[in-house]
Amino acid sequence: MGKKIIDITPAPAVSVNKKRVAAYARVSCDKDAMLHSLAAQIDYYQSFICNNADWEFTGVYADKAKTGTKDTREQFQLMLADCRAGKIDMVVTKSVSRFARNTVTLLSAVRMLKSLDIDVFFEEQGIYTLSAEGEVMLTLLGSFAQAESLSCSDNVKWRIRKGFEEGKASTCTMLGYRLVNGEIAVLPDEADLVRRIYGLYIDGCGLQKICNILNGEDTMTRFGCEWHTNTIRGILTNEKYMGDLRLQKTLVTDHLTKRKVPNIGQLPQFYVESDHEAIIEKEAFEAVQCELRRRRTSTSDKPVTRSAFTGKIRCGICGKNYRRKTTPYNVVWCCSTYNTKGKKYCTSKSIPEATLKASASEVLGLTAFEDEAFTANIEHIDALEDNLLRFVLRKGDVITYQWQDRSRSKSWTDEMREAARQNALRRS
Repeated sequence: MGKKIIDITPAPAVSVNKKRVAAYARVSCDKDAMLHSLAAQIDYYQSFICNNADWEFTGVYADKAKTGTKDTREQFQLMLADCRAGKIDMVVTKSVSRFARNTVTLLSAVRMLKSLDIDVFFEEQGIYTLSAEGEVMLTLLGSFAQAESLSCSDNVKWRIRKGFEEGKASTCTMLGYRLVNGEIAVLPDEADLVRRIYGLYIDGCGLQKICNILNGEDTMTRFGCEWHTNTIRGILTNEKYMGDLRLQKTLVTDHLTKRKVPNIGQLPQFYVESDHEAIIEKEAFEAVQCELRRRRTSTSDKPVTRSAFTGKIRCGICGKNYRRKTTPYNVVWCCSTYNTKGKKYCTSKSIPEATLKASASEVLGLTAFEDEAFTANIEHIDALEDNLLRFVLRKGDVITYQWQDRSRSKSWTDEMREAARQNALRRS
């Protein structure tokens, strides 16, 4: 029996360079039907890409409740960043209007991707952007998409403004109320918080004090954020809390930027009295408005004191500027965070103005403090822990100075003792 020789040399390996393909999907609102549509888009494109033997699926970038006229969409920007990082070779999307309704955004994104040799396939229109006719078609279709967006925006505006004429609110997401079947309804738990805020203000608390109380209790705003004075002021001045309704307070300047501006006569406004259940009685609401005006007037009447130290002292703990504060006994400079929010937010110390002047004079080699010399030579001062002041000079030098706390007995002047004595006599 003769030998049988079989060639078993392995066949050369075939290099398969699959194209890395991602998909982009978007819906413009978060209604259930739209979110179902978004989920369907994601499932479809995952299957669509995986079923192509020449493609490697790299993921779906999906934005929900995002308008296509803006290019600040998180997933859209992430997709572009991954393209720039070399992670994607091709993007698949349903249509031009899903990718962008703004012609400028559409073309700038496509051209950037084209410069990276990344193709975009618009399935509905059958356009590949790397093809010769791709950009011409995109320019035309992008213009149509932008015009369609304008038409949709005008239709929505017309519907909302028609509702305003009929005394109907278009939305209501404020603390204490929600829009239910077109009517403004009270949420009892949130309404109690609104009443408490009004009560605190009437009892003498300032806006920042109310913020400090609520934040100290870990009570969140309607949207789960920390309280700020503008939020409190908005609650105290909103006529909805007394059951009335002022419609069309703001307007959108154009459908691309979606920027809102106050309506100061550009469009009609409508005021509806006794529209819904009040959380705050009208008398109490008006009393708060009077108190707001009184406090605003009394504050505006105070003279503004400028100092050579204004804007020059920075807190080394939280980074905020120090501000001048006049007490019955002394003038000090303290961190604005500490002054408004307390030691929980910043543990910095107040510095007597006399101490600042003495330290600056010593640093500059002066026998007495001079405003002009300070301004001309000192860039800024960093107030650090352990009573350290870091003077940064305009010429680039940095000098560190440690100031000393004065004992309580030494810090009292004859004027302070007399003022304390007079206060004691008045109390008795």
